[in-house]
Amino acid sequence: MAALLKTKIKDINVDLQNVDCMYELADEADAIYSNSINLIGFGFDGTACFRKGAKSGPDALRAVSDGIESYSPYLNEDIADITFYDLGNLSLSTQAKYDDHVYTQQQWQKASDDFIELFDDIDLAKHNVKILTIGGEHSISWAPIKTYLKQYPDLVLLHLDAHADLRDGYEGYHYSHASIIRRCLDHFGSQHKLIQYGIRSGTKDEYQWMRENLTMKNSRAELLKAIADIDDKTPIYLTFDLDYFDPSYFPGTGTPEPGGEDFHSFVSICKLLKQKNFVGCDVVELAPSIDPTGNSDVFAAKVVRELILCLH
Repeated sequence: MAALLKTKIKDINVDLQNVDCMYELADEADAIYSNSINLIGFGFDGTACFRKGAKSGPDALRAVSDGIESYSPYLNEDIADITFYDLGNLSLSTQAKYDDHVYTQQQWQKASDDFIELFDDIDLAKHNVKILTIGGEHSISWAPIKTYLKQYPDLVLLHLDAHADLRDGYEGYHYSHASIIRRCLDHFGSQHKLIQYGIRSGTKDEYQWMRENLTMKNSRAELLKAIADIDDKTPIYLTFDLDYFDPSYFPGTGTPEPGGEDFHSFVSICKLLKQKNFVGCDVVELAPSIDPTGNSDVFAAKVVRELILCLH
């Protein structure tokens, strides 16, 4: 594997010595390499509008990951058999004042700009570089999705979530976690496509938009068919909000909604993505402090394990 970038890792990210590597199997990154899967944390929850705590998601997920098996019985593969890198966390100020909209927006913008700068000089498709971003609340997905939309003109954006996230800003934040998909649509080209599933909360206007634009799938069977019908060469990016799962399975999230999916629903999607041109993803909205049992941390770590294998 060829090293593509060596200097930006240290310039942009925190020292990996202060971060536990994912599953203790990830290599500590001293560069971004061709033919690589790269994990990066974006621990921000400044626009969370109900319950905060997702800023601790990346490190909580890392901390628990060494306690779970590396083998996936669902995909019959083992992450111990592949090489992937942990780039650490994007730097965020530790003195955030979440009642200060300007400061919070600046904090989010700086980390988002750093993400874009880190990967902007790399042709992701040509060098087969794949990124898995760990949040943080859903507003952190804007930078990776924008990066992928820019580089893949025919990208399919697969959005699994309890919420439509199509508001034009919320509570004073233009780039709110409640408006992430709306902000990504600002960067859509004529060949980009959006598929949404799991949505069970939103405004009347959001539902009307999804129906008019035929983005929302109304059943698991309809979703699986939509994914199966994607051409095998077409790139797919997944933005995955963990409140997609029913809170009876996954309580550790800031905006839980009843009526969600189970883990086997997710596995059925993974089995399809494994056969497709799956190029990148983000996993967001793990709020560890909300679930003191720690079960949600383990749940999220297993979700990430499956996605690493899907990317491979």
